[in-house]
Amino acid sequence: MITESTENSAFLPRSFLKNRHLQSIMASARLLIGPHRFLLERSQEIILETAAGSRLLAHVSPHPASRGLIIILHGWEGSSSSAYVLAAGAHFYSRGFSVARLNLRDHGESHHLNEGLFHGALLDETFDAVNALAASAAESSVYLMGFSLGANFALRIAIRHSEKPIRGLRQVFAISPPLDPYKTTLAIDGGPGFYRKYFLKKWRRSLKKKQRLYPQKYNFTKMLHADTCLALTEKVMTYFPEFPSYRDYFRLYTLTKKSFRDLGVPVRIFIAQDDPVIPAEDFLALAGNRFLTVSRQKFGGHCGFIDLFPYRRWYNDRITEALGK
Repeated sequence: MITESTENSAFLPRSFLKNRHLQSIMASARLLIGPHRFLLERSQEIILETAAGSRLLAHVSPHPASRGLIIILHGWEGSSSSAYVLAAGAHFYSRGFSVARLNLRDHGESHHLNEGLFHGALLDETFDAVNALAASAAESSVYLMGFSLGANFALRIAIRHSEKPIRGLRQVFAISPPLDPYKTTLAIDGGPGFYRKYFLKKWRRSLKKKQRLYPQKYNFTKMLHADTCLALTEKVMTYFPEFPSYRDYFRLYTLTKKSFRDLGVPVRIFIAQDDPVIPAEDFLALAGNRFLTVSRQKFGGHCGFIDLFPYRRWYNDRITEALGK
């Protein structure tokens, strides 16, 4: 593993932007997307059917003179229209890349596509969707980029790529990935209350939408009174009899040093030491892998890394540099 905690291009925002909670909030702020209408005007909505019959929604923006395809995965309860996804998509489209923004199951306007409920261990269908996007692309070079839970998915896809290659996959980028989702859930519940309230509000809304679409299968009414993410996770396990407990569920997408031993594609992780929901020390154990680079920054919060005057999302610049090599 290569560590880049003191590189010349370190993220050093203006002093009033160093607060980790401010950075985390700004990550999803609609006012901080930047110009992106051109990306939306060139987006085509497609539905990808996976080998198991799942259907996932994506928005693809082909570039007329493409340098490659960048596939972007959003975070938990985000979507292909999240501010950080649109900002990244616009950034790379304007630099000559085609962009595919993929929704995880039950995210964005996709709840109706599958009767089954989303959970974080749904790697097969997400891998198949990314694989299908890469296989159908006109470009010979494909790059995968993920945020938060989407970054965890991106890392697992990179790992699976070693046994089931994705055509043209050149590099994978993970911004603020949780390696241990149980720890992250505890951090959300135990940190400042606005994180817990934010995720519970969005999760409850998603579950209510699923119940309206499939009332014969789901009734979340009582469990929605749970007041922590962990409590709601435990209650939702009722609909996943394949998981003996929520701890067994979390283990299915927990990543350790051993998880990356067969990695065969360059992966770059961006993590802030002040991330309020992901322990930065978890990444210290990932040493000894030549395909893995961890860029550990002092500031940035969770998926933030935003500076102003001029506006920029620091990781987009670093990824642009990596794509040029």
